Parts: sequence; C-alpha cells; structure tokens
Amino acid sequence: MVDRLADRTALITGAASGIGRAIAIRFAEEGANVVVADIREEPREGGRPTHEVVADAEFVETDVSDVEAMRDAVEETVSAFGGLDVLVNNAGIFPGSCPIEAVEEAEYDRVMDVNLKSAYFGSKFAAGEMRERGEGGAIVNISSIAGLVGYDDAASYCASKGAVANLSRELALELGPDDIRVNAINPGVVETAMTTQDTSAAGTMAEQIPLHRDGQPEDIAGAALFLASDDAAYVTGHNLVVDGGYTAK
Repeated sequence: MVDRLADRTALITGAASGIGRAIAIRFAEEGANVVVADIREEPREGGRPTHEVVADAEFVETDVSDVEAMRDAVEETVSAFGGLDVLVNNAGIFPGSCPIEAVEEAEYDRVMDVNLKSAYFGSKFAAGEMRERGEGGAIVNISSIAGLVGYDDAASYCASKGAVANLSRELALELGPDDIRVNAINPGVVETAMTTQDTSAAGTMAEQIPLHRDGQPEDIAGAALFLASDDAAYVTGHNLVVDGGYTAK
C-alpha cells in the first residue's frame, strides 16, 4: 500500500458486490474515504457488507436509475467527507442473452436506466461539485467490451455500454479544462455473482482468452485505481480494455 488515494473521497455505485466491492476495498487500502452507493446492502456473494469491511466507509442506499437518488448520493458524499474527488460509475445489469425481437420496451428501458442514465447523471452531479470546489477530480465509468464489439443476442446491453464508452470521451473534452479526467474501463467476462448466474457468460469464454482465464473483480479494481490516481494524471478520454486479450484478436 502506497496511499495513492490518500485524503481523497470516492463515491462508487454498485459497490455492495462484485467489481464495485473490489474497487471500494482497493481504494480504501490506498487511503481513500469510500462511499458505497447501492440499492442493496448485502453482497450478492455473501459475507459482510462492503461498508463494514472497509474502515470508515459510508453506505448510501441508492437506486441508480433514479436521477434524484444519484443527486442525493453525491450530496451525501460531500456532506460526509467535505468533498468529492473520484466518482466510479460501476452499477450495471446484464439482462441475459435475448434476440432483439424478443426484447420488451420495459426491459430495454431498465437496462438503459441502470447502465447509462446512472452514469450520465452521476457524472453531471459529480462534475458540478468538482467544478465548484476547483480542485479537479476523476470520473471512471465501467463500460464493457460489449461497448466496443458485438456480443451475441445482447443488443440493449451493447447499446448501453457503447453509449457509456462514448459518453466518457465526450465528458473528457467537456471537463478537461477544469482538470476533471474522465475515462472508462471495458472489462471482458469477470467472475462475479451476477455473471455466474448467466450461463451464456460464465466460464464459456476462457478458452478463447489469450490469458486462458476469466477476469476477477480485483483485475478491474487495479485498473480503476490507476485511472483514479495521479499515476494517470495525463490520461483522459480513454477506454481501457481489461479482458485478458480477448478483443486483441
């Protein structure tokens, strides 16, 4: 531990489980004040809640698809720790494989609300706080390789994650003059409680991956730490692919 995020405050959505939980734990190990924003408190994989594992962390019950809930999460973060330095828009859902003609409007809207709208408005409210304080900041959006290449029978998911990838580029241009860096991470298949429930994703791609394994949440946490820290002080508008080499082919 080298305290790369010492004295900084990070708000992480979807941090009760999976990738978000790993990011929260890694950020705290590097000295950050952590706010866990999630619709649920108990981890999907079992065990103690993230905010109990991470020292001095705060939990804010947040439905990320609700714009006002995202505003409240940012405001509660600022109230608890006096500012906001890093936002990680991690919360997301994968609805499972389904051909486009079978997707109902309500399911499409749900995917867009959780995966895209939350990142859009979370970034809006975080950017406002960062600009007002005038000390810059970092926004890290969790997209997917499905936002860069196609994924069979997952049109709504691909559309939402592709939008997150390009939203990150646009916000990098818009917020750069205020020293607010915006980047995205594009994970491949990562073993979490969510993906292991989906037989179309879990354990089926390892033989196609050059590193011959699915990703782990800690793999994404390391990338998020880099993008949130001063090690990436000159990195913005980038989509960092963390997929074991899958898309290299």
